[in-house]
Amino acid sequence: MKSLSRRHYAIAAVVLAVALFLAFNIAIDSAITNAKLDLTENGRFTLAQGTRNIITNLREPVTLRFFFSKKAASEYAQTRTYAGHVRDLLHAYAARSHGKIILEEVDPEPFTPSEDEATGAGISGVPTETGDTVYFGLTGNNRIDGREVIPYFSPDREGLLEYDISALIYRLSAPKKSKIAILSGLPLDTGMGGPQAMMQGQSRPFAIYAELAQAYQTEMLAPDFTAIPADADVLMIVHPGTLSDAQTYAIDQYVLKGGRALVFVDPNSEIAQSGGMEPGSPASFSTLPRLFQAWGIAFNTNKEIADLKLAQRVQLTREGPPLSYPIWLHLVDDNLSDDDPVTANLKVLNLASAGSLRPLKSATTKFASLVGSSNQAALVDVTEMRTQTMTAPDSIAGMVAPSGQEYIIAARLTGPAKTAYPAGAPTGVAGTPVKEAKNINVIVMADSDIFDDRFWVHIETMFGKQVAAPFANNDAFVINAVENLTGSSDLISLRTRATNDRPFIRVKEIQADAERQFKQQEDALKARLAETEARLKNLQTGQAGGKSVGITPQQQIAIDTFRRQLAEIRTQLRQVQHDLRQDVDALGGLLAFLNIVVVPLFVAIFAIVLAWLRRRRRARAIPL
Repeated sequence: MKSLSRRHYAIAAVVLAVALFLAFNIAIDSAITNAKLDLTENGRFTLAQGTRNIITNLREPVTLRFFFSKKAASEYAQTRTYAGHVRDLLHAYAARSHGKIILEEVDPEPFTPSEDEATGAGISGVPTETGDTVYFGLTGNNRIDGREVIPYFSPDREGLLEYDISALIYRLSAPKKSKIAILSGLPLDTGMGGPQAMMQGQSRPFAIYAELAQAYQTEMLAPDFTAIPADADVLMIVHPGTLSDAQTYAIDQYVLKGGRALVFVDPNSEIAQSGGMEPGSPASFSTLPRLFQAWGIAFNTNKEIADLKLAQRVQLTREGPPLSYPIWLHLVDDNLSDDDPVTANLKVLNLASAGSLRPLKSATTKFASLVGSSNQAALVDVTEMRTQTMTAPDSIAGMVAPSGQEYIIAARLTGPAKTAYPAGAPTGVAGTPVKEAKNINVIVMADSDIFDDRFWVHIETMFGKQVAAPFANNDAFVINAVENLTGSSDLISLRTRATNDRPFIRVKEIQADAERQFKQQEDALKARLAETEARLKNLQTGQAGGKSVGITPQQQIAIDTFRRQLAEIRTQLRQVQHDLRQDVDALGGLLAFLNIVVVPLFVAIFAIVLAWLRRRRRARAIPL
């Protein structure tokens, strides 16, 4: 047999290599279709552990039907790209479920049964400029006629995409919704206008309450309640009014018998005051003194926290620059506990007029801080701050003298506790009281304005439906706490992925320093301005000792001088306002220069050096 030549061997080797390469790619493509590398900071394109737990714990199959109008949306690149992201994520759910999640895709073309199916299932159609309708939503069904729907995947909630899908699957898999009994002095369920305004379409529930009502059974306790529902999994107390002994005793016994409680009190509820309650009236602050004493915590309704470092920036006047408002707090992850599942994944909370909690020396419970201020904070008098807010809110920052102490705003109480009624049940209350519990579980926050929509969410109406786009994690704190107290924490890791608050710490420090200097100079210039205007007015009207006199040449010279001074002072005032942003603008310019010039230049130099080294290496390899 004639042996093959080297040329034939080479051709055979090339053919074999190509065949192996193609076979390898086909095998990889079919075996690892969902493989990807997620380099985002919070793993937004990787299924979270909570999602994986929900999928693993599915007992019965769930059918997901993804509705998307491919042809109608073909000219809208953003919608088409987002739909691809949704589709990829849904396929990742199905692949992870090993058959427990059945995914079906439906293209509801116009005037077809699939379009009728979409509208009948509650999917919202969005009209386009060409008159077509885009359907872009999801329905879910289980084996026992359970049904959930996402009417439309709004781009405003893209950061909450995984949470929305996982929550839909979780609701379909949960055999029964947990129940929350709610005691509140705030109109959480009706909004500020009350039931009548809500019926007329002029008001709506607070967004956090709406989320709770969707995920749980909620029962609002009547003002004259005397017992906590026996089937309540969690008792949520939000800014309660004055409670009777019988009502306080009912809460006491509920907790001692193993009930879980989530409590929000407030030294100065801005929600309550915006509802028409007088500042300083009993309805504007709230506390549970007898229960707090038994649980081992202290709370002073006369003091609130002012924090220079965590102050929110607000526009106090139309002309002036944004200024720090230290009684409105913008708390970031450094101020939130990493050790508790309720706060471990939170990024930012926005609170207002919050109080401070501390453990009592006589406490038998364990006091664990969840949310706290910075060390640039102080406790300030509530009445004084109310007065200052109404008269000169821009001067509040100058009144704060930081104590160097970090104040606790929210805490978890666990461990043994005794009844708040050691002498027995109040008169007229029947039953044998529980005197002591080995392990209570209560979360307390010294703020109720966490529920105020304006501090954490933008709510827009899209095609007749309200869409909530959060910019802070206020809802996540409340719902995480409820889920944790009911024993379910799978959704906790998902809800906070939408809010990536990465503040420019150096910029905030520069702004705070500039504001302090600006305030001093502004006050001095305004004082000079007022004095000069008064003297000018006095001269112009010819007032001298209360009598009108003629204007002499010397007075006219003085008037002209004062007018020049007024112009100069106003120019100086504008310059001071301009200087307020000078350092921030300089820092922004430096960062822009680094990103636009220095970084590309560095990359170019690196590429040139690398090319030169490679060329030199090849030159050395060429034999002489």
